[in-house]
Amino acid sequence: MRVIYLARKDLLQIIRDWKAAFFLVVMPIAFTLLFGFAFGGSGDETSDPRLPVGYLDNDDGSLSPYLLELLNSSEVIRLETEVMEETTLEERVGDEELAAAVIVPRGFGEQWVAGKPIPLVVYLDNGNTSGRAVEGEVSAASSRLAAALQTADFSVAVYQDRLDFPGPAEQEAYFLASLEKALGSWDDPPVTLSSSASAKIIEDDSSVDAAIDANPYAHTSPGMMAQFAIAGLMGASAVIVLERKNRALSRLLTTPISRAGILLGHYLAMFVMIFGQLVILVLFAQLFLDLNFYREPLATLLVMGAAAIFSASLGLLIGAVAKSEDQVVILGLIPMFILAGLGGAWVPLEFTPENFQKIARLTPLAWVIDGFQDIIIRGQGLETVWVAGAALLAYSMVLIALALWRFRFE
Repeated sequence: MRVIYLARKDLLQIIRDWKAAFFLVVMPIAFTLLFGFAFGGSGDETSDPRLPVGYLDNDDGSLSPYLLELLNSSEVIRLETEVMEETTLEERVGDEELAAAVIVPRGFGEQWVAGKPIPLVVYLDNGNTSGRAVEGEVSAASSRLAAALQTADFSVAVYQDRLDFPGPAEQEAYFLASLEKALGSWDDPPVTLSSSASAKIIEDDSSVDAAIDANPYAHTSPGMMAQFAIAGLMGASAVIVLERKNRALSRLLTTPISRAGILLGHYLAMFVMIFGQLVILVLFAQLFLDLNFYREPLATLLVMGAAAIFSASLGLLIGAVAKSEDQVVILGLIPMFILAGLGGAWVPLEFTPENFQKIARLTPLAWVIDGFQDIIIRGQGLETVWVAGAALLAYSMVLIALALWRFRFE
């Protein structure tokens, strides 16, 4: 209980200072909005992050609308259906204005209905991930169309075995209705398969780029949380320095509380303060910035807890090393700016050179940002973010060991 009383005393002492609330809540929210506006204005929800793909229909047959619908439903590609010549499409792909171009050849629908499918003409660059992604989507759409045609043919054959069609028009209408029903079944498949992978060192993460383009706060919110988790602990570190200067720490040693209890009390106050800060900032991002932290609540709690443990460990080390309030500010701001700049709090690491990324991802704030982005961008949960949590705990153990080594009560 004495540890809790000491932590409560620290928290009350910090809260009474208006500067604490300024650094803990007001500043991170203001910088989140400022950096978010700088990256993408208000995060225009009408922007489409999908890969632009040119589309030219030279057939205009009975299957063309179904193929167009399948390609339009893709979450990866966005069709540009403005009328262009085939050579123009090829040139735009070569100039990287389009990720690829899809041309429906003449006789496409007739040949596919006859059971002699001819391939689509696709212009792309197999040497980059965008080209391979488009190729996969076009292949998937073609496979779905082929499977639906087989289903419709089978349905027509079964019907014809039992009842004869009055005429060719009725048979064609039944075939098209069966085809539409078969294609519609893809909208709600009976079985779905999802896969996820931990990607702590990312060489080409187009999903992160697309998510930041769609909502710039997907980067600035985790980045400012990581940065100001360090800035907010300066007040708590200053409490330790003041108690050492006025000999309150020495007097505490004459009370029943142990040395370990004193350190734990100060550490607990820092942890509760930073964790509370992160709770407020996550709630703000969820309600006002359209960032779905609640998608994986346990994973979010894990990253928040690990970030708070790391920040409290750094705060304890600053309190152990600093000899004055001015030194607390210096020792707080310097690591904050260095770790925030290296860790990608200001500029997404995906926009930086590969060598810089490899170095940056060794810093603790990069793990905090990655952990939060795994949740709100990549849609991953505990199976992935525990890696970030473990890395932050490892950093924390090192900082706590250094703090205990340097801590003096006098």
